[in-house]
Amino acid sequence: MSTSSVSPPAVRRTAWAEGLDELRAAATTEPGRLRVIGAVLALLVVLFGAVTAWQVSDRAAAADDVVEHSQPLTADAANLYRSLADADTTAAAGFLAGGEESRATRERYTADIATASALLVKASANSAGSDGAGAQITKLNGGLPRYTGLVETARANNRQGLPLGGAYLRYAHERMRTELLPAARALYDAETERLAADYATAEAWPWWALAAGVVALGALGWAQRRNYRRTHRVFNRGLLAATAACLVLLGWLVAGHTVARGGLTGSYEHGARSLRVLNEARIAALRARGDENLTLVARGAVLTGGQQDFYEAGFRSGMTELAGAGDQGAAARSRLGAALALADDEAGRAPVRAALTQVREWQARHAEARAADDGGDFDRALAKVIGAKGSTGESFDRVAAGLQRALVHEQGEFRSAADGGRAALDGLPVGAGVLAGLGALGAVLGIGRRLAEYR
Repeated sequence: MSTSSVSPPAVRRTAWAEGLDELRAAATTEPGRLRVIGAVLALLVVLFGAVTAWQVSDRAAAADDVVEHSQPLTADAANLYRSLADADTTAAAGFLAGGEESRATRERYTADIATASALLVKASANSAGSDGAGAQITKLNGGLPRYTGLVETARANNRQGLPLGGAYLRYAHERMRTELLPAARALYDAETERLAADYATAEAWPWWALAAGVVALGALGWAQRRNYRRTHRVFNRGLLAATAACLVLLGWLVAGHTVARGGLTGSYEHGARSLRVLNEARIAALRARGDENLTLVARGAVLTGGQQDFYEAGFRSGMTELAGAGDQGAAARSRLGAALALADDEAGRAPVRAALTQVREWQARHAEARAADDGGDFDRALAKVIGAKGSTGESFDRVAAGLQRALVHEQGEFRSAADGGRAALDGLPVGAGVLAGLGALGAVLGIGRRLAEYR
C-alpha cells in the first residue's frame, strides 16, 4: 500500500520583507546604490535644517522670555518689596509726627499700598507654572489687608493720644517684618530663579543641531569623494551646492548663537547682576530706615538677647550691609561696594557714589539723633529723624533717589545688551528651513546627474 506525501503550503512573505529584498537587490547595482545615497543625503540635510530650526526657536523663545517676561517680573517683585517696606517706613514716620500726619506722608503711604496691590495683581496673572511664586502671592494677598487694618487702628489711637497706638504700630511692623517682607523676598527669589533658568536655556549650545550639521557635511564629503574615485571628476555641482548650503547654515548657526550668547551674557554681567545688587542695596536701606523710625516709636520697649535696643541694632546691621562698617568709602563686600564694582561706566557709578555720600551723611545725622534721644531731648531727636531739613529722612530719600537713578541706568544697559543678543537669532529658523531645502534639492540633483549616465 503506497502513501502520497503532501507538501505544506508556502508561507506568504510580507510586503515589508519583499520590499527589503528588492532594496538589497537594487543596492547591488551602481544605480541602486546611488539612489540610496541620494535619499540618505537628502534626509540628513533636511534633518540638519529641522533640528537647527527647532533648537534655535527654543533658544530664541527663552531669550524673549528673559527680556519680556522673567526680568520684568523680577523687577516687579523688587518693586513690590520696596513698596511694602516704604509703606511701613512711612507709616512709622507719620506716627512719630503725632496727631494728624502730614498730607504728603499720607499720600506716600497710600501710593505705596496701591502700588503693592497692583503689582500683586500683575504677579498673580503671571505666576502660572511657578508653585513657589503662587504660594507667596497668596500669603501676601491675605496679609496685606490685615497689615493696613493694624496701621489704621494705630493711627486712630494715635490721633486720640492713646499710648496703645504705639503697640498696634509695632505689631503691624512685626507682621510686615516677619510675614509680608519675607514673602515678598521669597517671591523676588522665585522670579530671580526663573530668570536664571531662562538665561540657561537661551545660552545653551544647540549641540544636536551642530552634530547634525557635522554628520550632513561628512556624508556629503564622503559622497563627493566616492564620486571622484569612480569618475575622476573633481566637482559635482549638485553635491557642491548642497555642501555650500550646509556650510552656510552651520556657519550662521555658530556665529548667530555666539553673538546671541555674548549679548545675553553681557546683559547678565552688566545688567541683571547689577540690578540684583542695587535692589539688595535698596532693601537694606529701607530696612535701616524702618528700624530707625521704630527706635523712636518703641522707646526701648523691644530689646535683643543682649539687652540692646532691637531696632537700633537692626539699623546698624542694615547700614553695615549697605555700605560697610567704616565711615569712609564703601566696603568691597557691601551692597554699594558691589554695585560700584559691577558698574561698567561712569554713568552707572556716579549715582552709586552719590548714594554712598548720602549714606555717610545719614549715619552722621543718625548719630546726632541718638545722642539727643539718649540725652533726654526727644523733640530734637525726632526733628533729626523726620524733620524737613537736615534730617535722616532727607538723607534716606536722597539715597533712594541715587539708587533709583542707578537702577534706571542698569535697566537700560540690560535691555540694550539683551536686545542685541536675541536679534542675532532673528531669521535663523526660517533660514535653516530654506537652506536645508536647497541643500536637499542639490543632493538629489547631483545624484540624479550621475544616474542619468546609466540610462
